[in-house]
Amino acid sequence: MTDKSPRPTRAPLGESAPVDPPSVPARSIALVGTGAWVLALVVCLLVPALHTGARSWWPWACVTGIALGVFAWAYIRRGRGNAAGA
Repeated sequence: MTDKSPRPTRAPLGESAPVDPPSVPARSIALVGTGAWVLALVVCLLVPALHTGARSWWPWACVTGIALGVFAWAYIRRGRGNAAGA
Protein backbone atom coordinates (compact mmCIF):
# COMPACT_ATOMS: atom_id res chain seq x y z
CA MET A 1 0.00 0.00 0.00
CA THR A 2 1.28 3.42 -0.86
CA ASP A 3 0.51 6.59 0.99
CA LYS A 4 -0.89 9.20 -1.40
CA SER A 5 -1.08 12.05 1.15
CA PRO A 6 0.71 15.21 0.07
CA ARG A 7 4.00 15.93 1.79
CA PRO A 8 4.49 19.34 3.32
CA THR A 9 6.82 21.52 1.31
CA ARG A 10 9.92 22.64 3.12
CA ALA A 11 11.95 25.75 2.56
CA PRO A 12 15.57 25.22 1.56
CA LEU A 13 18.11 25.29 4.35
CA GLY A 14 18.92 28.80 5.49
CA GLU A 15 15.67 30.28 4.18
CA SER A 16 12.57 30.91 6.21
CA ALA A 17 9.59 33.17 6.26
CA PRO A 18 10.25 36.54 7.90
CA VAL A 19 9.08 36.66 11.48
CA ASP A 20 8.08 39.88 13.17
CA PRO A 21 9.38 40.35 16.72
CA PRO A 22 6.72 40.20 19.41
CA SER A 23 5.48 43.48 20.81
CA VAL A 24 6.65 43.66 24.41
CA PRO A 25 6.08 46.62 26.74
CA ALA A 26 9.74 46.79 27.76
CA ARG A 27 9.43 50.10 29.62
CA SER A 28 6.63 48.75 31.79
CA ILE A 29 8.52 45.55 32.50
CA ALA A 30 11.64 47.47 33.55
CA LEU A 31 9.57 49.82 35.70
CA VAL A 32 7.69 47.00 37.45
CA GLY A 33 10.91 45.08 38.04
CA THR A 34 12.59 48.14 39.53
CA GLY A 35 9.55 48.72 41.72
CA ALA A 36 9.77 45.14 42.96
CA TRP A 37 13.40 45.71 43.96
CA VAL A 38 12.42 48.93 45.78
CA LEU A 39 9.72 47.01 47.67
CA ALA A 40 12.22 44.25 48.51
CA LEU A 41 14.67 46.87 49.84
CA VAL A 42 11.99 48.48 52.03
CA VAL A 43 10.95 45.12 53.47
CA CYS A 44 14.57 44.13 53.96
CA LEU A 45 15.33 47.32 55.88
CA LEU A 46 12.15 47.17 57.99
CA VAL A 47 12.75 43.59 59.17
CA PRO A 48 16.03 43.49 61.14
CA ALA A 49 16.44 39.74 60.70
CA LEU A 50 16.72 40.28 56.94
CA HIS A 51 19.76 42.55 57.04
CA THR A 52 21.84 41.38 59.99
CA GLY A 53 24.39 38.63 60.39
CA ALA A 54 24.86 36.34 57.40
CA ARG A 55 22.21 38.29 55.49
CA SER A 56 23.98 41.64 55.67
CA TRP A 57 24.44 41.61 51.89
CA TRP A 58 20.69 41.41 51.11
CA PRO A 59 20.09 45.20 51.07
CA TRP A 60 23.00 45.61 48.67
CA ALA A 61 21.49 43.02 46.33
CA CYS A 62 18.31 45.11 46.30
CA VAL A 63 20.27 48.31 45.65
CA THR A 64 22.05 46.59 42.75
CA GLY A 65 18.71 45.46 41.32
CA ILE A 66 17.37 49.01 41.56
CA ALA A 67 20.48 50.44 39.86
CA LEU A 68 20.27 47.91 37.01
CA GLY A 69 16.55 48.57 36.63
CA VAL A 70 17.07 52.33 36.38
CA PHE A 71 19.83 51.76 33.83
CA ALA A 72 17.60 49.43 31.79
CA TRP A 73 14.69 51.87 31.89
CA ALA A 74 16.91 54.75 30.74
CA TYR A 75 18.42 52.56 28.00
CA ILE A 76 15.01 51.56 26.70
CA ARG A 77 13.69 55.12 26.98
CA ARG A 78 16.49 56.40 24.74
CA GLY A 79 15.22 54.13 21.99
CA ARG A 80 17.75 51.37 22.30
CA GLY A 81 16.86 47.91 23.41
CA ASN A 82 13.86 47.60 21.12
CA ALA A 83 13.66 45.35 18.12
CA ALA A 84 11.90 47.93 15.94
CA GLY A 85 15.13 49.79 15.19
CA ALA A 86 17.22 46.68 14.53
